[in-house]
Amino acid sequence: MADRHASEPPGPAAAVELRNFLSEVPAPAAVGHRIVHSGPHLTGHTLIDARVRALLSDVADLAPLHVAPALPVVDAARELLPDVPHVACFDTVFHKDLPAQARTYAVPERWRAEYGLRRYGFHGLSYSWALQRTAQALGRPVDNLQVVLVHLGGGCSACAVRNGRSVDTTMGLTPLEGLVMSKRSGSLDPGALLWLQRRHGLSSDELDDSLHRHSGLLGLSGTSGDTRDLVRARAEGDAAAELALATFTLSCRRGIASMAASLDRLDALVFTGEIGEDQPEVREEICSALTVLGVRGGLLVPELEDLMREGLRRIDQAGRGVPVLVVATGETQQIAAETRRVLGM
Repeated sequence: MADRHASEPPGPAAAVELRNFLSEVPAPAAVGHRIVHSGPHLTGHTLIDARVRALLSDVADLAPLHVAPALPVVDAARELLPDVPHVACFDTVFHKDLPAQARTYAVPERWRAEYGLRRYGFHGLSYSWALQRTAQALGRPVDNLQVVLVHLGGGCSACAVRNGRSVDTTMGLTPLEGLVMSKRSGSLDPGALLWLQRRHGLSSDELDDSLHRHSGLLGLSGTSGDTRDLVRARAEGDAAAELALATFTLSCRRGIASMAASLDRLDALVFTGEIGEDQPEVREEICSALTVLGVRGGLLVPELEDLMREGLRRIDQAGRGVPVLVVATGETQQIAAETRRVLGM
């Protein structure tokens, strides 16, 4: 009915912005909140009460770019709308039934048992939406699909879905693992971090800041974490932009191939997220080098306006290989669906 977008993470003014927005729209019946990390104690989308709110604070450090900024908005919304239910919708829930071999890190038992070190996986709300749209597009039931879903945006990940369930994913305990991202490094040799600490004296805070905010496409290019900027810069001869895009697309191919290894077959490759839906050059460079999986290049390029209106497009050349689809990002719609489901609406 109405929306408002902000380009910056929520800050001290979030409560004022939310109050102003609510003054312009009909009174809501419920509020759905995207919370990236559920932690070990919450395994489903759930009503937010005092206990749940306390548990969310306890896991904020596992997704510092996401949960910490989201909690003041949760608090502001609950204060402004105290008489309506508030539902936490988690990105981790989609992956809650990961097989033991996919969620387990090869680390000492104490780390796993006492510290809770395990793979959680993220972008679950996006994947839930994309999976349903993919099933509709292919005319097949969700529980008979084996697909690789790829969310490419500020954060990037890939996920293997077998018969409607996530069976593997590239992100881990935190959203820092896996593919190269806009400003995040993705996976890195853990020995490199130990070496940086011991040999060069970098503190945990310095490592945290660099890996979350100054790495990825931005760190490689030195100019931008936005693939649109880098595609233009590469065309103008910028060697750093060329390296950034080559590294990024190789990382994506590695991630897709590793996810396919958890499937018996590949029924479709599905792109979503801001880059996935709006960067045909990136899609083409990923798919044209995935012939080993039966994926082919020469992809169709739908108009973004048409994609947003229709919600999805099949972009492979029919009959030439594995179906390739683009699904318009649907996290907001999925939050609405999950909130209704929790409340029995």
